[in-house]
Amino acid sequence: MSKVTANDLIERFEWELLAGEEGIYRPITTSDISRPGIEMAGFFTYYPAKRLQLIGRTEWSFFQSLSDQEKKARMTKLCTYDTPGIILSRGLEAPKQLLEAAEKRGVPVLRSQSTTTQLSSRLTNFLESALAPVTAVHGVLVDIYGIGVLITGGSGVGKSETALDLVRRGHRLVADDSVEIRQHNEDTLVGSPPPLLQHLLEIRGLGIINVMTLFGAGAVRLHKRISLCIDLEIWEQGKAYDRLGLEEEKKKIFDTEITKMTVPVRPGRNLAVIIEVAAMNFRLKRLGFNAAQDFSERLSQVIEKGDEDHDRGTN
Repeated sequence: MSKVTANDLIERFEWELLAGEEGIYRPITTSDISRPGIEMAGFFTYYPAKRLQLIGRTEWSFFQSLSDQEKKARMTKLCTYDTPGIILSRGLEAPKQLLEAAEKRGVPVLRSQSTTTQLSSRLTNFLESALAPVTAVHGVLVDIYGIGVLITGGSGVGKSETALDLVRRGHRLVADDSVEIRQHNEDTLVGSPPPLLQHLLEIRGLGIINVMTLFGAGAVRLHKRISLCIDLEIWEQGKAYDRLGLEEEKKKIFDTEITKMTVPVRPGRNLAVIIEVAAMNFRLKRLGFNAAQDFSERLSQVIEKGDEDHDRGTN
């Protein structure tokens, strides 16, 4: 899991640091954000101290109604050694009791000019992406007609060459050789290239080529949701391969399952065209049209009609 700190938030959103500089590298371990309204009222029994605390106009206004003694007590409890940061929205003025407690415990106090709702939404989206589980898969990721296709297979099977052919046909490369995959939620996988390998393809015999330099900025993407996995394998004589497409394999990454197809490789097969058609057919299935199922149903009808004709002829 990636590490996020208050310092990252300051650099990302250009927020103002008011106090607690000592703790700006304290790790943020959850994307959940807490608005400590009930804590302002004095109830700390279930205080989620390890979350970022967001103070908006409502919490700030209630805090102003407290006595000086209550203000000090509330801020002392709000600032713990586990708290990764406290954020004030709308450019609100930080109470002196908060600044004193934050300095004592090393809790970063940040201030944003954004509204509370806008700030909460942007921050949650950023943290969910930054803290999402990450894994690396050996393969190639290509955007084909809006479908993120992960191409896997053994070394030397032709993944990169197929990706190059797909780029020449107008599709977009996301990553080659190593694909970093993040699970943004329980049914969404997003792939991206390692920073060192952005826009690069390795073609045996040619070496490293820069796809963006050769084909333009429209030939690459920095990330893409993965919807389909195409596994390339060397053709095995005598092995039964799916010829109708009725059976649907699944590949599980983290807690998410995506559709997987196995495509045998042998001389004479145009893999780029096959994968391109597979992506288009996958889109059709999502729109409710399944050619294999339709063929199966029509075949069943023909067989049933033939049986009925045979029975009538016998009688």
